Amino acid sequence: MHGSDGRHGAHGPLGRWVGRVVAVAVRRTWARPASWTRGPLLGFDTETTGVDVARDRIVAAALVLRDAHGTRVRSWLVDPGVEIPAAASAVHGISTAHARAHGRPPAAVLDEVAGALAAALAEGTPVVAFNACFDLSILDAELRRHGLPTLPERLGRAAAPVLDPLVLDRAQDRHRRGPRRLGDLCRLYGVTADGDLHTAHVDVLATLDVLGRLVERFPALGDADPAELHAFQARAHRRWAEAVNARRRERGETGPDADPSWPALVVPSPVAA
Repeated sequence: MHGSDGRHGAHGPLGRWVGRVVAVAVRRTWARPASWTRGPLLGFDTETTGVDVARDRIVAAALVLRDAHGTRVRSWLVDPGVEIPAAASAVHGISTAHARAHGRPPAAVLDEVAGALAAALAEGTPVVAFNACFDLSILDAELRRHGLPTLPERLGRAAAPVLDPLVLDRAQDRHRRGPRRLGDLCRLYGVTADGDLHTAHVDVLATLDVLGRLVERFPALGDADPAELHAFQARAHRRWAEAVNARRRERGETGPDADPSWPALVVPSPVAA
């Protein structure tokens, strides 16, 4: 990625960025709230019919609330009203027949999920999602498809704060080679998934655990306010996308550019239900 040298010790590139904020906070520590790492945090993940956020549908969703009282999981299965491709079923294990037999109507589930996310964000609870651009974008498209208010419409503002371990890992350890899928980061940070990844609630639990290990490795993340981290991630994702697109142009590669928007992509009108 573009930016300064990534060899900067345990605090990562965020360390210098929040330096001013931390220095100011030291002079008024009596007013500084406890670190966001203590919770509450609301993890979010979806399983879908594919990876096209404008066309594909949500077939499962999970929200995991983690706070001082423990961890609470809520899961949904959806009958998307369309065939679930075999390739998608091979990933998450949900077949068309199973979804039709046991899933709930999309609009009801979408409204419940969006309502819970909006309520948490309205209270200042960070939403945690791995590759948030995908899950928040497909949720936005699905809500619009079914004539339901989006997260920004429910909140009257942008959906924030969002914490994305993928973006944070990429920003803090820019020069590490290799893939950065959730399973890759679980192995890197010593997280053992509580079941099969690509099951929505398992993915959320693993994502929350990876975020915790990220903060252990890069303590400046825990010192920053969630709103500061949200802005930091938006800038970091934009720099990453611009660098990816520049490399692709240098190589003469074709196809769509990486979208610099975060935490939700600029999605065209969703395909009708």
